[in-house]
Amino acid sequence: MARSLIPVTSDPTIIDVREQQASQSTYTAIAALRTQILAGLSKPSHQRTLPTLLLYDERGLRLYDGLTTHAPEYYLFAAEEQILTDHAKEMVEFMGVQGDEKAVIVELGAGSLRKTSHILLALAGTVAEPTSPPEVPITYYALDLERKELQRTLGVVSSTIGSKLVGRIATKGLWGTYDDASQFGDASGKHPRLHMLFLGSSLGSFPRLDAVEFLKSLPLRPGSGDTLLLGLDHRNDRNTIELSYNDPAGWTAKFELNGLRVAERVLQGRGEEVDRDYGEIFSKDGWTFEGRWNELEGYFRSTRKQVVIVPPDVDRPQDTETHVEFDEGELVNIKYSYKYSDAEALALFSAANLRVINRWKDNKGMYSMWLLERPPFTFPRIRSPPSSATTSASVIAPSQPLTHLTSFSPVPTLAEWSTLWSAWDTITVGMIPPSMLHIKPIHLRHKCLFYLGHIPTFLDIHLTRVLRRMGKNEERHTEPEHFKDIFERGIDPDVDDPSSIHPHSEVPDKDEDWPALEEVLAFRDRVRARLTRVYEEHGIERKGEPGVRDFPRALARVLWMTWEHEAWHAETILWMLIQKAGDIDGTLPPPGFAKPQWETLKKLPEWSQPIPASTITLEAGLEVSLGHDDIEAEDSFEQVNSPTHEFGWDNESPKRTGKLGEKAVKIETKPVLNGEFYEFWMKERKDGGFALPANWALDSEGNVQVRTLYGPVPMSVAANWPFVSAYDDLDAFAKWKGGRLPNEVELRAYMDMYEGSEESNIGFRNWHPVPPQLPDVEQGSRGHNGGVWEWASTLFDAYEGFEKSVLYPGFSSDFFDGKHHVVLGGSYALTPRQAQRRTVRNWFQHNYPYGWTGARVVYDA
Repeated sequence: MARSLIPVTSDPTIIDVREQQASQSTYTAIAALRTQILAGLSKPSHQRTLPTLLLYDERGLRLYDGLTTHAPEYYLFAAEEQILTDHAKEMVEFMGVQGDEKAVIVELGAGSLRKTSHILLALAGTVAEPTSPPEVPITYYALDLERKELQRTLGVVSSTIGSKLVGRIATKGLWGTYDDASQFGDASGKHPRLHMLFLGSSLGSFPRLDAVEFLKSLPLRPGSGDTLLLGLDHRNDRNTIELSYNDPAGWTAKFELNGLRVAERVLQGRGEEVDRDYGEIFSKDGWTFEGRWNELEGYFRSTRKQVVIVPPDVDRPQDTETHVEFDEGELVNIKYSYKYSDAEALALFSAANLRVINRWKDNKGMYSMWLLERPPFTFPRIRSPPSSATTSASVIAPSQPLTHLTSFSPVPTLAEWSTLWSAWDTITVGMIPPSMLHIKPIHLRHKCLFYLGHIPTFLDIHLTRVLRRMGKNEERHTEPEHFKDIFERGIDPDVDDPSSIHPHSEVPDKDEDWPALEEVLAFRDRVRARLTRVYEEHGIERKGEPGVRDFPRALARVLWMTWEHEAWHAETILWMLIQKAGDIDGTLPPPGFAKPQWETLKKLPEWSQPIPASTITLEAGLEVSLGHDDIEAEDSFEQVNSPTHEFGWDNESPKRTGKLGEKAVKIETKPVLNGEFYEFWMKERKDGGFALPANWALDSEGNVQVRTLYGPVPMSVAANWPFVSAYDDLDAFAKWKGGRLPNEVELRAYMDMYEGSEESNIGFRNWHPVPPQLPDVEQGSRGHNGGVWEWASTLFDAYEGFEKSVLYPGFSSDFFDGKHHVVLGGSYALTPRQAQRRTVRNWFQHNYPYGWTGARVVYDA
């Protein structure tokens, strides 16, 4: 619950947001710090710590300014300043700050004016005309533990750039800690958009798992447009990092040793004294600073065997002194400075339910600033291992890895259902306007309204069936029961003969005979409530893991199948809706997600510069494991499903072995790109009368554009995205290049070794493709293809050991017709639970143009 804001002084305005404790009338930062100091010193010898916060009092910040000004070895400040100098205006654009709307900016830490001024001036530039208080549209709050530092910082802002902020930005201070800032804002959540700044590399001082919890605690409202601008240091080479924290002029040591002075001041209860040095508790010749490589860790080293005597709390003079013995050479930790690779940063954000809007790097590639939002939903993912093609010792294992934060249980949890429902509602209710409900975005599928009814109907039918099989004969379909006759199964007709369709539900001919949207949504909610009751009534709480439930295997399969069925359709309906995006009364952009700034993105090197062509050799005779063992016939209601069992669709089982041919092949490390196919299409196909690919469009002047869920974008934006189209189009391109499309075994072998990095564009990380990332074999870094499925030349058909599903008999076998090809991987709109299961196989007819399926070219070596 948010606390009241207590004014402290009128010029500058500083607001007291410090926690109010029930046991004391006034909470003081000094008391909190004393408690933290004593807790760290009470640890066993050689495990002792002091809080990093001790470094950042008024004198410490002055010393830090000296460090950043006079020590060029300390690259972090210069890197960040360069990014802000060059890109502050872009950052504000990506934040979505508009001068005609109210906005609140909160900087965690009073900051350095040399950096913050760039953001403030860019924000001021969004306000067309200055206004008078209290109508000033933007309010900037600097948060700091030290009131004097707030006064100093805000005073400097006023005296230097204040004239450019008048009537545009009001500047104020927040007196408190990071934890206090997490309670910032109106408890109702109705305050203006909130944009938080956490500059420098301050998050690096948090152990990795603590960093996750801290980011989770920030008051960013899901889907609201609130943002966080965050700085993170890279995993730069060891010598560079060590030198930056042990500069020859000794600025780092002065800055760090000031922490002992602050610790002594706190332990003696001396408030905010600045000029007095230390030496009464921590002797000056008894301690040195030592920076150690291990990401970077900062320590005070005891130069001799000694006893530190801590006086009693000034409010409790009757207490006894505390004696702490230190060995000679003993280290006391004062700071950590964790570094983040791209993969580690993305794992951090995913674990904290944050999504990347954009990222800026300094010119030397040593430091990044990330703009993040808390979207309406985020899907967890499993961290990918390094490439199996290398065992290079240069791959650095992160301290306190986040790997264990995400592992998929066989059955989706209720939390996963909730996330999926948020995604489904975002797509169906948020992106389909009423005018489109009775429209067929593509002629080979039903109208949009069908899918809103199909998903809950499919779930309800299978819940009813499985519960009756469990002996609950009283179970009935959710009302209205006749929905099962309309919505049970959709259509996927033959492209060549749309009248040739597998068995499906009969739907009304006239729009007025369909159920109303409100009726369908009410039915949806009743079915969801029914599913929740199934979890509550039929699950068995797993021992030692409260909240995690196991189910009889037959029931578990139904719960898994219906979850993935809904997830499949979320992707399917999106590649239908993309055909109408940008049209008048057409598909709406995804609500609650920041819109891409195409003009800025297209200038990024990976978007604008040619992606080099390269191939990797797959050796002849290489054996590849395909599928897994998941035998539906073994399901029962007596057997509790194993926590390690992996469910899959019938075309994934059983486990079998594929083998490459007698000759080695070379496979492209990047998929076919839009720009490449455009060149081919212009030269070879346009004059031949071939149709424009379905995921392309023409603007009013006849220029080719690429479809997105935000409307078509110029080829200059999407040239480096993976090209998606029918198998026939990509097969023709591969032959034009002198190659072919890979078969399933070749494609699976490549993906196992080189595809699927933490950066992979899956699970709605973006709502559009992105340029692919090539694998770095020497560094053991996997790549990704930009967020699309990939075609294989292998026909989708039965194989030895294949058994048709009993629960969903026609899922695969209806398409064993010699016209469909296997596709592997997953698109940007496929959940990680599916896209990260390597046994997943999908399929499309060879001339089906709408799926988000690309390809890569393979050559005989």
